[in-house]
Amino acid sequence: MVLISTDKAVNPSSVMGASKRVCELYCQALSALAATEGGASRFVAVRFGNVLGSTGSVVPLFQEQLRQGGPLTVTDPDITRFFMTTREAVELTLQASAMPTPEDDGRGVFVLDMGEPVRIQDLARQVIRLAGLRPDVDIKIAYTGLRPGEKLHEELFLGQERPRPTAAEGVLRANPAAIDYAILAPLVEQMLAAAEAGQEDEVLGLLHRLVPEFTAPRPRAAASGG
Repeated sequence: MVLISTDKAVNPSSVMGASKRVCELYCQALSALAATEGGASRFVAVRFGNVLGSTGSVVPLFQEQLRQGGPLTVTDPDITRFFMTTREAVELTLQASAMPTPEDDGRGVFVLDMGEPVRIQDLARQVIRLAGLRPDVDIKIAYTGLRPGEKLHEELFLGQERPRPTAAEGVLRANPAAIDYAILAPLVEQMLAAAEAGQEDEVLGLLHRLVPEFTAPRPRAAASGG
């Protein structure tokens, strides 16, 4: 089983990113459990950047805004993102599924080497130029401000992770901290029950407990046992 995670899981600033990191932890725990019990199942995780041309990707949005005469909307002049093509996303998933189980019982997370992050403002200007138009003259760029939970710069690795090369060129393996399944599973069940009951503070408290690097403000009341 290949879990599709995201660079937003690294030092997450949103519930989406934090929940993705919990998914990574769960996948790592299942992998270690399967290895310990001698099971045949394999569980691996991959971290995506922004996939060009996918649903919700910024490029189709820019193209649609361009067709409407602009402006092209960018949240912040300095915001950057990592990008990968659809082909790279598929190949990363397939490579991860075929990768030999690493020495650490599969607890690693596979990440594509996407090079340097791209400034979204530069991408918007390039889209305008490729249409034969002039940025800021024929088509304006409007800055809308960062949305709640949105980071100025995404990261591919946590500070303590030491990415290592793999047998597949351009694919790296991070080694994030892991939690044993026996400890993790009850906390996840508790978080799911709190979510179904609409207990937002309890959910956020458990997210902070499971993902200490989660940077969103802590809830008013700490999660039980936190």
